[in-house]
Amino acid sequence: MPMDSRPQQNVSQQQEAWKPNQEVVAVYNFNGSTQEDLPFKKGEVLIITQKTKDPNWYRGKNSKGKEGMIPANFVQKRKEVQLHSMPWYHDKISRDTAEKLLDPHRSQNGLFLVRESVNFPGDFTLSVCFSHKVEHYRIIYRGNKMTIDEESYFGNLAELVEHYSNDADGLCTKLIMPLQKKGSSFSSVVSAQDFQTGGWSILPKDLFVGELIGKGEFGDVYKGRYKDHQVAIKQLKDKNSAQTFLKEASVMTSVRHPNLVQLIGVVIADTIQLVTEFMGKGNLVEYLRSRGRSVITKKDQINFSIDTCSGMQYLESKALVHRDLAARNILVNEENTAKVSDFGLAKYGDHSLESGKFPIKWTAPEALRESKFTNKSDMWSFGILLWEVYSFGRVPYPRIPLADVVMHVERGYRMEAPEGCPKKIYNIMLKAWELDPKNRPTFKEVLEMLKEEGATTV
Repeated sequence: MPMDSRPQQNVSQQQEAWKPNQEVVAVYNFNGSTQEDLPFKKGEVLIITQKTKDPNWYRGKNSKGKEGMIPANFVQKRKEVQLHSMPWYHDKISRDTAEKLLDPHRSQNGLFLVRESVNFPGDFTLSVCFSHKVEHYRIIYRGNKMTIDEESYFGNLAELVEHYSNDADGLCTKLIMPLQKKGSSFSSVVSAQDFQTGGWSILPKDLFVGELIGKGEFGDVYKGRYKDHQVAIKQLKDKNSAQTFLKEASVMTSVRHPNLVQLIGVVIADTIQLVTEFMGKGNLVEYLRSRGRSVITKKDQINFSIDTCSGMQYLESKALVHRDLAARNILVNEENTAKVSDFGLAKYGDHSLESGKFPIKWTAPEALRESKFTNKSDMWSFGILLWEVYSFGRVPYPRIPLADVVMHVERGYRMEAPEGCPKKIYNIMLKAWELDPKNRPTFKEVLEMLKEEGATTV
């Protein structure tokens, strides 16, 4: 098998990292030279099936299930896309507020902060101290790029700040010291280029966008095709929300589980698109309502519960908090497997919900009071989701006005078991609805309980 003269990678590291079922992405076209080879195109995603005696070659398969030999130096492991911390970013503050923050430090040339522009929504402003003054530079957001002088363009704020920290390049001074935002929670950005270098980039020409199947806060969802596969395509609506969109995708690059909706790739063009696996039977709440008791069996109900809990247990193990767990955010495929979706806006560990929009009937009392979310608040939501599953998609707290739900819950009210709900399942709901988060079980513990119940359900 003749090898190409392209640079060899460190084979010993590669052998250790590439195991069966490892996903890799092609960095070159490979036509193959024997019948044993598996031809592929640059950007194609492949699955390693086994090692070979020759460390320069692996057996692998493509998306159609065809297997063959893969040259190791033609592919690379897909990389997680990381968020970059921005301690110097102060959100939407006015020019006067920025100057008051910087005023005590005017003598420190190069001290700076970045803020969202008040006068030009979607743009930003760089405020920097120089010669006992504060200079302000408008950062223009244009075509998914950022620029100050319309000569140098950057993929995000972090890249722009890094550039001007190394060279003033027309500014009054280079950026020397950030004025950190007070508080422990720094903002963060994601670089569009990281999706390309990480092996997640999809070319627009390879994607067919079909009918609209859903609408969301940041993007509309379309049914489509990518390389002969049905996919779902979430398309950015508002360019001002591009960073939120890319943060969602970055989280999705870091997780892989049979009960999480899988990210296939990202289109970085004039319109940003997130491409995920297609779930043919739609969201769980509509599935439950449209089929009802005549179609959905007790076995289906326990399987949906186990699938969802399994996906959540994985997120829990990664210290990821979903924050909006509900039957509407669980999708069902043609094989009747349930998968958690919309976890891309999950946060690591304990984190506030910035938008302030709470789905009250699904949200734990402490999360409503303090705007903070944990795996334990997710467990409360999971208890509500179980109630949805066993009531065939009814809206929770059916006889209580929305404005009174929190008061009733904090006084000890709990919903009754849905008709026909097994006692053990209702007991899980009650444990999930413990007022003290510390008394709620983990997803790992609940998964074992559900599997025990599933083993006896026919």
